[in-house]
Amino acid sequence: MASKTAKTAQEVLMADFQALVTDTERLLEHTATLAGDQADELREKIHDSLLKARETLQLTEDSLRQRSQAAVTAAEDYVQSNPWQSVGIAAGVGFLIGLLATRR
Repeated sequence: MASKTAKTAQEVLMADFQALVTDTERLLEHTATLAGDQADELREKIHDSLLKARETLQLTEDSLRQRSQAAVTAAEDYVQSNPWQSVGIAAGVGFLIGLLATRR
């Protein structure tokens, strides 16, 4: 459950970051009508920052995918090598959840 919440939080963070990058790109396009050397320099800096942010975002996303795939593989391997322990753990967790649910 905690990993599901963490995964959801990571997905929300990634989506928000992508929206930020997209909005910044739109802002950069809209400021293209501004004239002057300082405006050009500012647009170039923003453009470079956006490229770096996109690269970082892609690397982070790839890293998260690899780590989550490794965790899933490890869990599947454990369950396959220890099926009765996995059933016992699942039954114990279900029993505890049942106890907590009936107390409320």
